[in-house]
Amino acid sequence: MSSMGHRAAEASAKLVGMGAAKIELHVHLEGSIRPATLLDIARRNHVALPADTVDGLTALYRFRDFKHFIDTWIMTTNCLRTADDFRQVVVDYAEEAAGFSAVYLEAIFSPPERVLLGGLDWDEIYTGYTDGGIEAAERFGVTVRFTPDLYRNGCPVELAEECARVSVRYRDRGIVALGIGGYEPGYPLAPYARAVEIARDGGLGFVPHAGEAAGPESVREALDLGADRIRHGIRAAESAELLTEIAERGIVLDVCPTSNLRTGVVPELAAHPLPALHAAGVRCSINTDDPAMFGTDLGREYEIAATLGVSAADAYAAGLAGALCDAGTKGRLAGLAPIPG
Repeated sequence: MSSMGHRAAEASAKLVGMGAAKIELHVHLEGSIRPATLLDIARRNHVALPADTVDGLTALYRFRDFKHFIDTWIMTTNCLRTADDFRQVVVDYAEEAAGFSAVYLEAIFSPPERVLLGGLDWDEIYTGYTDGGIEAAERFGVTVRFTPDLYRNGCPVELAEECARVSVRYRDRGIVALGIGGYEPGYPLAPYARAVEIARDGGLGFVPHAGEAAGPESVREALDLGADRIRHGIRAAESAELLTEIAERGIVLDVCPTSNLRTGVVPELAAHPLPALHAAGVRCSINTDDPAMFGTDLGREYEIAATLGVSAADAYAAGLAGALCDAGTKGRLAGLAPIPG
């Protein structure tokens, strides 16, 4: 093992001693930036945000509905402009997650938006994020892998396919899958089938968002396109047949309770489908989604999940099953699993 690997293993062991080890498979790095940091990044890049104070930015994060959240996300996250911005975002969130005993993250970033709206270079984006992953392992013992996201609502098909090709090129730097996010209703996955094929031919997985703002038909479409895991997927609970299929196939759903509440997907946490999913035998990882924008953190999400019947051990087992890292990393993570009870 390299000296960096030894230090990462030692740091991981210390983290586990602070509490049950955690795996997070669904966190948007752009949505993990705390308001003060986002303001600092915007100022140094000479980008005006819709608000120029922490309180003002926090007030923007009171979302009317899912569409309003998407619009706000686009308005605020395009202040990221340099490789150092992207590196910082990874390292900052790894440090935060480490405080909650996270040992593995599959983190999301959205390069097509930065290229199309910000005119940035692909390599500037990917180098920044993947350099951040190396630094996160070195400093905090958190293994970070990446799943770049396309977006349904307006991403040009040609840009999506180029994103898939670049993602394959960075496979040896920690890219493990291609995702698709964005606003579901009225925006099917079908136009991006070729991008998914390019990613899969290059050895990457496919982890789309589905079954969040749209119903079971959205989850079905994602499965038919070969999803390795479903991000959200909670509305599969509306179809007994689909729920049974997901459980029998061992498809992991990346569940984000507070996110679903804050975007209006569920009216209250007591009404969240997580207990029904768990009771049906569906494996559910537990995640923050956009923690800074939703006013949450990984510790809180695990606490909420426990009140809904999913223990830390259950969540870790689902995270391990759904992780798309190499076999060696999976083996190491298996050895850190919390003891059920």
